[in-house]
Amino acid sequence: MDIDEDNRKSWTEKGKTIRSLIKELQSFENQDLPVVLSIDGGEQIKPVSLVGKKDNQCLIAFVPTSK
Repeated sequence: MDIDEDNRKSWTEKGKTIRSLIKELQSFENQDLPVVLSIDGGEQIKPVSLVGKKDNQCLIAFVPTSK
């Protein structure tokens, strides 16, 4: 994933609102794409398995299955 370094600090510290995330997702032509989660710029990805609310914030998480 290419990241514009000039804008990186602004959006990494501020984050996104639900409204801005939905608007961004609605711009995708293929609305059936799988949704994945990464905390390292896309080197490792995990499927989104949970979307919820915690501490007055939207939580998007990967929850591994028990073995």
